[in-house]
Amino acid sequence: MEAIIFVGLPASGKSTFYKERFFDTHVRINLDMLRTRHKERLLLHTCLEMKQRFVVDNTNPTPVHRAEYIAQAKAAGFAVVGYYFDSTVSESIARNKMRVGAARIPAVGIYATAKKLQAPSFSEGFDALYYVRIEGEGRFVVEERVEREADPPGA
Repeated sequence: MEAIIFVGLPASGKSTFYKERFFDTHVRINLDMLRTRHKERLLLHTCLEMKQRFVVDNTNPTPVHRAEYIAQAKAAGFAVVGYYFDSTVSESIARNKMRVGAARIPAVGIYATAKKLQAPSFSEGFDALYYVRIEGEGRFVVEERVEREADPPGA
């Protein structure tokens, strides 16, 4: 049983990464799609109850945003894996400009998330952490993060 939590700016590649890597194996929990926290909680609860693998595909910028997902997943016996999408504000704004319709968000949303974005750390309860970046023609590069004593919380 696996709970995956994405962390990153809007337009940093999270949803595309989900579609490429987890579409066939994990339920996608995404506030943009579900529209309300109530629906999100219902779907999360259902996944936990059914022991269904899932991905929380939201920005989840701070440990506080991630804590409830982690606590519930751990209580249900899930391994919790974090994926941090390492994207600059300018990269995210450029990708956002390529979006159409409702998928495009105001740039202020990217800036606001960037101000509070904190990289996930093992101290939050993650069992594994990965950093994801986009190279070249949209190719995802994933690197496993290993815990080191010298890392400050949130590094």
